[in-house]
Amino acid sequence: MRSRIIIGKSFGDEGKGLATDTYALEAVRSGLSAVCVRHNGGAQAGHTVDLPDCRFVFSQLSSASFRGIDTFWADSFMPDLFKLTDEVERFRGTGRNVPSIFASPLCRCTYIGDVLINMILESSRGTARHGSCGMGINEAAVRSETVPIRLGDVIGKDADLLFGLLAETARDYTPKRAEQLGLDLGRAGEYGEMLTDMNVLRNAAEAMCRSAEFVMLRENDFITDLDEVIFEGAQGLLLDEMNLEYAPHLTSSRTGLFEPARIMRSVFNDDMPDIEIVFVTRSYVTRHGAGLLPYESLFDKHKYNIIDRTNVPNEWQGSLRFAPHGSTGEFMCAVEHDLSESGIPASKSLFVTHLNETDGCIVTKQGNVPVETFCREEKISSVFDSFRMSYTPYAKDVITR
Repeated sequence: MRSRIIIGKSFGDEGKGLATDTYALEAVRSGLSAVCVRHNGGAQAGHTVDLPDCRFVFSQLSSASFRGIDTFWADSFMPDLFKLTDEVERFRGTGRNVPSIFASPLCRCTYIGDVLINMILESSRGTARHGSCGMGINEAAVRSETVPIRLGDVIGKDADLLFGLLAETARDYTPKRAEQLGLDLGRAGEYGEMLTDMNVLRNAAEAMCRSAEFVMLRENDFITDLDEVIFEGAQGLLLDEMNLEYAPHLTSSRTGLFEPARIMRSVFNDDMPDIEIVFVTRSYVTRHGAGLLPYESLFDKHKYNIIDRTNVPNEWQGSLRFAPHGSTGEFMCAVEHDLSESGIPASKSLFVTHLNETDGCIVTKQGNVPVETFCREEKISSVFDSFRMSYTPYAKDVITR
């Protein structure tokens, strides 16, 4: 058995969808049984996979879905069942079958109340927004510390029973949370009205029940029966909730190796399979949302042929931002910290995307460096065992060095 762990190296949007699709394609071509594990974040992910005849942005389904590989939500994933049916139906619209969705019963669910509180809070910050995408992930994480809604508590419930559970949560938790945040729900406009509307809550319960029919509960250890496990990370290392350098503009999850390493140890103990850790980066740096972006002022977007159809300007995160990479030491800092913290034995790969937009160069604060030259630099080559390079959006075109 082998495992591939795909991690975004920066602030997200590095190309993790392409990387996941690449390894999924290789597994299928090799005739391997496989599963793709979603282990952090939730419905706020937007991982794009391009095929010559279609394109899809994955949020809760894995980016291995085009290859017929099943999705598994580990216990650290935070599903939003309200949104799942729409994603499933849109994927069916591509003409492909939807692979199975397996999930740990311990997954903490996001529900409509979390989303609305998130929207109210972020809207109240005005120009000082944190850059949240308005999906309620942090609110779900905070609520789950005292009033969790576990997936195992939702699957199998009818809409009336689930509505009762959500109504109890809204009654007992929401006013306390609003007071804690200093929010006046009576002056929160449309979002405040929706938060206290029982019809909204009932509709949410019905939608969650419909989506629950797509999900089958499993414990983590079923992955031991497969030939390959692909861990598809969400967001990026620099947005990890423990990376206080960039606080408060972070995500409420561990974005690096923490969760995959924990899951692997819980399942395999000391008998670990072959592991490849894959750090994904664009040839430049992006950030969608507020917060520090080093060297942003040095990047001239007009010099490059950058087209991003996924990260469109929106009310919550604004427009996609761009920057060059720093020095090789800065490039490797978060990677080396993540590797040292996880401590799992593995080979390491660097997966570079969007090279077609920068004429095959890594854009750095010192200037553009041909990717082959960059990868030979000692601080890079001493850590990574192999390199993947992408000059097109397609997995079939990825080059291995």
